[in-house]
Amino acid sequence: MRHPAFQDGLSRDRLIEWYRESRKVTRALFTIPTEEAYYDRPIRLRNPIVFYEGHLPAFAVNTLIKLALKREGLDTELETLFARGIDPENEEAAKTPTDFWPTRGDVQRFAGNAEDQIIRALCDGPIDDGLVPQRRNAEAAFTILEHELMHQETLLYIFHELPYERKNAIAPLRGGRTPPTSSPLVKDMVRIPAGEATLGASGTEFGWDNEIPQLRVAVGEFAIDRHDVTNRDYLEFVRATGAEGPHFWLKRGGEWYWRGMFDLTPLPLDCPVYVTYEEASAYTAWRGKRLPTEAEYHRAAFGTPTGEERSFPWGEALPDASRGNFGYANWDPVPIGSYPDGVSAWGVHDLAGNGWEWTSTLFEPFPGFEPISSYPVYSADFFDGKHYVLKGASPATAPELIRRSFRNWYRPAYPYVYATFRCCS
Repeated sequence: MRHPAFQDGLSRDRLIEWYRESRKVTRALFTIPTEEAYYDRPIRLRNPIVFYEGHLPAFAVNTLIKLALKREGLDTELETLFARGIDPENEEAAKTPTDFWPTRGDVQRFAGNAEDQIIRALCDGPIDDGLVPQRRNAEAAFTILEHELMHQETLLYIFHELPYERKNAIAPLRGGRTPPTSSPLVKDMVRIPAGEATLGASGTEFGWDNEIPQLRVAVGEFAIDRHDVTNRDYLEFVRATGAEGPHFWLKRGGEWYWRGMFDLTPLPLDCPVYVTYEEASAYTAWRGKRLPTEAEYHRAAFGTPTGEERSFPWGEALPDASRGNFGYANWDPVPIGSYPDGVSAWGVHDLAGNGWEWTSTLFEPFPGFEPISSYPVYSADFFDGKHYVLKGASPATAPELIRRSFRNWYRPAYPYVYATFRCCS
């Protein structure tokens, strides 16, 4: 079984360990909402919290047990109720599957039984025999694992919207470190010469359908910010233009504050600003710049002066706590430039972690696209000209999702995602 986060391949034991660890993280995250908040809907464009505790096990059963292994599920009613989330264009189009949700005890019993069933399948089921498409290179198994990791980030930005009195503060889930910043930081632009960028993945390891097939593109010379745009930078724009503060800011008594996961704090001026695509575009236009394309991001992140391409901005080593602010090491962004060990060959910082990065590229398929057999609607439903590609990672992104080919996408006015940007010219 081949997955880019495991360079030596995976045994069944290692796969089960990964699944158990992911479920452990999910259970920890569900301790954040108070019991009274369990049926809250903090973001009207998303389902209530209860849905997600049922959705993750239901998706795993529907995908691995029923679709890939052709076996019976556990509870058809719950597996239907919790089958799929929503991505409406506006609140009027946001409809939940039901007005009457199961009790939390029923949801958790279903989740526990589903977890047992999944572990048995990962232990001795024919998950990698290739007899059906979902069992080629354990595709369905990797699908449910990465799906859970992505939804952990969704959970966190949903929980971010809960009032502080309706959530429990917990410590970061993984031991990370925040190296001291080099002082003073140089806020300049880096000139990247013309060259080629490799988008997507080869398909020899697991990847989502929008990552495949691999695509080589020519990239002209451009300049890009060495560091992400900060709250300090964006505050200058707000003051100069009268623009509104972004979603994660709150103004009280004439002063701006940061709405952190668990605390309201004075605005951290040296941290990356989190904004929508529309806000990022307005800022870049004000500066006489623009957002980078997906290919330009790739060139700045993975290209080198000698022409080779790296697997990660820093080289070939897998992501660890020294490379960036990701993997639940912090609940909120940290000052730019805090991870010099994650710098790219061109000297560009924070390309993986501290906030997803908006690009100006519409989310579209690469030539030769084919829907992934384990989750055919994963990408295809969003090739609608209404979503933009984001690259990199945020504090809430699992290390196993950090790879050169991974593509994230959101609507341009969606304000909840942990997304920042940098200017390009």
